[in-house]
Amino acid sequence: MMRAPPHDAADALLPPGDAALRAALLGWREALARERRMAANTVEAYERDLRQFLTHLDARSGTPTIPGLIALKPRDLRGFMAARRVEGVGGRTLMRMLAGLRSFARFLEREGHGSVAALGAVRSPKVERRLPRPLPVPAAVAMTAPESRPDETRAPWVLARDAAVIALLYGSGLRISEALGIAARDAPVPGIDEVRVTGKGGKVRSVPVLPAVAEAVAAYLALCPHSLDPEGPLFVGVKGGPLSPRVVQYAVAALRGALGLPESATPHALRHSFATHLLARQGELRAIQELLGHASLSTTQIYTKVDAARLMSAFEDAHPRAGRVRPLGAPLRAAAIGESADAEQIPERKPLSAAGRDGGAERRNA
Repeated sequence: MMRAPPHDAADALLPPGDAALRAALLGWREALARERRMAANTVEAYERDLRQFLTHLDARSGTPTIPGLIALKPRDLRGFMAARRVEGVGGRTLMRMLAGLRSFARFLEREGHGSVAALGAVRSPKVERRLPRPLPVPAAVAMTAPESRPDETRAPWVLARDAAVIALLYGSGLRISEALGIAARDAPVPGIDEVRVTGKGGKVRSVPVLPAVAEAVAAYLALCPHSLDPEGPLFVGVKGGPLSPRVVQYAVAALRGALGLPESATPHALRHSFATHLLARQGELRAIQELLGHASLSTTQIYTKVDAARLMSAFEDAHPRAGRVRPLGAPLRAAAIGESADAEQIPERKPLSAAGRDGGAERRNA
């Protein structure tokens, strides 16, 4: 018979802090999931970051309490960030950590405990925003083609299911969670030109469905051996349960190897490709924002930088003079002379003396 763990062992599983702080943490976690409708992974990451911070405080000043958090100094937060830097944590993780701590501080203030002023005095680390890495159009199209995934070890309906999911990722610009969250009753089959999906924060939006995508979904439904519950998920696993995102990632990895694509060819890269290819074909930025479900236009604007970067890359690869662009500060005549030009044929302009400048001024004023 298995005995319950001792009291000390059970306490070790909880974050450091007194009873009031632990109760506040549970209330905050529930508020994130239910009221703010944050994704489960985000809630888990925020809670993990807060746990690490409380562990840091516990090791330096004893059991953390709510009054202790309210009385924190900026140096306490900077010390924690420095310690995390030493452990090899990057700037993006530190930004998320501060976001989680500020979220908990807002919860404490809303509950009437007071304001954690130290958090307002600490700046988030500056992190260069990485550009999305979309796939070229032929590669993205090849990933969505059913004939690109011959695999005798997997059932035909499974291959058709993977093809339908990948078609939605690129054809409609969906996240994996959004594609796998579509209910069977909302299946985008031929004759239906849009589908409603639930994105981040529980926001529902309608996205267009291309005929090729609808045909891929219909092919999957025709082969699927399971009886789908209209209220249940459209895409199911081998045993009929909800399809795991990890299965989609595995299918894309196998497809990536078969097509010889780079490691950057991930499921989310198909969403990036959707936005970038629309923008390259004169798609309106505001419309692309709506299709992607971005809350802020600034998030969508990152794709304008991607398109500009691709244009510059094409220039560097194709322009005859791209390799001989004049460095900043180099003499203009060096850039103006071609390989066959004789430098001595172009006389240098001598600088005017002070008298010459004055004389020119007199002539202009005459």
